[in-house]
Amino acid sequence: MPVPDTLSVAQARRITLAAQGFTDPVPGGSTDMRHLRRVLRRLHLIQMDSVNVLQRAHFMPLYSRLGPYAPELLDRAAYRGPRELFEYWGHEASLITVDLHPLFRWRMDNAADYAWGSMVRVAQQQPELVARVLGEVRDRGPITAAQIEHDVPRSKDNWGWNWSLVKQALEWLFYTGQVSASDRTTSFARRYDLTERVIPGQVLDIPTPSPQDSFRALVELAARSLGVAAEPELRDYFRLPVLGFKQAVAELVEDRVLLPVTVPGWKGPTYLHHEAKLPRKVRAATLISPFDPLIWERARTERLFDMNYRIEIYVPAAQRLYGYYVLPFLLGDSFAARVDLKADRKTGVLQIPAAWLEPAADQEETATALAAELHRLAGWLGLTEVAAPQRGDLAGPLTAALKVASPGVAWRP
Repeated sequence: MPVPDTLSVAQARRITLAAQGFTDPVPGGSTDMRHLRRVLRRLHLIQMDSVNVLQRAHFMPLYSRLGPYAPELLDRAAYRGPRELFEYWGHEASLITVDLHPLFRWRMDNAADYAWGSMVRVAQQQPELVARVLGEVRDRGPITAAQIEHDVPRSKDNWGWNWSLVKQALEWLFYTGQVSASDRTTSFARRYDLTERVIPGQVLDIPTPSPQDSFRALVELAARSLGVAAEPELRDYFRLPVLGFKQAVAELVEDRVLLPVTVPGWKGPTYLHHEAKLPRKVRAATLISPFDPLIWERARTERLFDMNYRIEIYVPAAQRLYGYYVLPFLLGDSFAARVDLKADRKTGVLQIPAAWLEPAADQEETATALAAELHRLAGWLGLTEVAAPQRGDLAGPLTAALKVASPGVAWRP
């Protein structure tokens, strides 16, 4: 595309959606590993989260871009050889394409500067415990923390975590790259093993790049995935340190890999990746997970889509504006609605506690498209019914639309 000095917000939005894979063709038939790799080459990593009210977070970005696919494909890529993904701290806990393993060794080598304080304290104050835990993994891995915790007391200092000292030692070993996630149990607990038994040998044999070379490579990948970005979200993609990030940006600008541009309303330096594409139109109609890289950086989401989006899981129920687990609905190149969803697996019903229309969206068009998407989602999740929305300004129109959009999935009034 010709390189402009100024992009409109609408152009920046379409560039972003193309970079994130929303203009790539959706598979018409069965989805296979080639389709999975196409998305992973776009995103480079997928955030993980333990919340399972609808579907585990790492499965959703692929669904949003490919439609219904077999989740076993992602499990195979992450946990069966030859592995194409590995778990590590990329953007929070993440599944990262395995070719990037060398680019994160700077974080592993400097874990004391980045890991949580409880892990660092265990490593510094109880090195014999860390060594014993590593020995257990070497002798018995793959193994969960529960299998070697024995009677070691848990910390009571951190609400929601309360990890035992063994778990903290394991996480320190994980952060430093000495152990890796071999797979996950059905309850989502990591099974740890020695890294040399998890990461492919040809990847481990790649020479470790300097930290600055790693920063430069990661900034370029983040810019490629975002298309156009201001500095905060460019740095946030892989959670990079300020100084290394600033130098990497300067080098990439000098080499014309990043092209400075202006977007109205965006403060601070903004950059366009030199290979970014500007599509004429985006024809998406899909739900987006709260943990999707498209909306990771909430200030960017507001600038791009004029949508103030916050996840309200940790907000007391009485104070929530939209609901517990709310997914924005992408229609075309804009967010047209947001829906609070829950998969009731015991009854086979997709529950809709709330549905809300975005101010600029067309009510009838949105309700029709969202009803079709909810039936598609329910089918992918193995649910047999979609319940009527319980509240929200879109609840009535969506209820009417759900009655007539039901291929393969029943509607429950």
